[in-house]
Amino acid sequence: MDQTTYRRIVSGQNQSIAAGLLRILLWLVALFYGCVMRCRNWCYDVGLLGSISVDIPVICIGNITTGGTGKTPLVIWLCRYLQEKGLRCAILTRGYKTEGETLSDEPALLADACNGTPVIINSDRVAGAKKAIETHQPDVLIMDDGFQHRRLRRDMDILAIDATCPFGYGHILPAGLLREPMGSLRRASAMIITRSDQVDDGYIRRIEQTIERIAPEATIAKSIHRQTHAITSGKQTMDMEMLRSKTIYAFCGIGNPQAFFDSLSQSGLKVSGTQVFDDHHVYTEADIRPIIEQAGDRGADTILCTQKDWSKCECLVPEGNEPVFASMAMELDFISGFDTMTQQLETLLQSKGIQD
Repeated sequence: MDQTTYRRIVSGQNQSIAAGLLRILLWLVALFYGCVMRCRNWCYDVGLLGSISVDIPVICIGNITTGGTGKTPLVIWLCRYLQEKGLRCAILTRGYKTEGETLSDEPALLADACNGTPVIINSDRVAGAKKAIETHQPDVLIMDDGFQHRRLRRDMDILAIDATCPFGYGHILPAGLLREPMGSLRRASAMIITRSDQVDDGYIRRIEQTIERIAPEATIAKSIHRQTHAITSGKQTMDMEMLRSKTIYAFCGIGNPQAFFDSLSQSGLKVSGTQVFDDHHVYTEADIRPIIEQAGDRGADTILCTQKDWSKCECLVPEGNEPVFASMAMELDFISGFDTMTQQLETLLQSKGIQD
């Protein structure tokens, strides 16, 4: 089952009898999974399961739902923020490597965007932290996608909450997209509502009210993903004005594909067609040819994907191809809560004896 079909079922959009029966089955499985997660969290909370500390601050960027919530842009922002303060960072990620030790997906994007910052790949976050400290002597560790990985003790948890699907349709996996019960929001120090420009203000306020009810002490900030330019397969830069003059065919294999497509339209781009692949899809030459053909059929002169997708398919694009392939670059912009959250970061660093 592809992720689009799955989302239509768990969200209730698919009202067929078969989908209804499948939802019942998924709810039963979710009941068991939710019990396991609650028990696991309780064991950590009361000390039956121990967390291991390291000698430097650990800041975790995570989420409470599966799919693309905007963690990677948030990790990049945090890394650059700390670098501007003259601090050395290392990023811990559970990502994997492809053949030939080539970084893929998020690790490749992080390594490219956070120039000079080591990216340590290890599903064992404690081992990864020790390796980072021994090898690179960083001042701060940034743990990517680590909210559920409680074995490594962290000093601050920052959650990315996707405004377009903030709480996973209200159900734990696999009946919804929640990775653990909503009460786990209480563990977070701060929450960033991402893509806050893609829903109306009333909906944003309801998200904030839910967070305030469950985690009243957490800082809440709002951000948007600002698209800045695209880079073609020939390493040429296309600014937004140029992109608006093009006819776009877009594809992606990320957790929330519709948010990407909606953002293109909101930026004023003319999108003639789209194609969705599963999250973390590993592209092959067999995927690229149909994309080119469909783009041509839709009259597109530019084929656009995310930076994550580009890191996995760049080597597969034929040289000098028409329509031209390009990846969309974007940055995280805060629209509220920036000062409060950065003050939390400053307080943490000062408490650990780390000065500017």
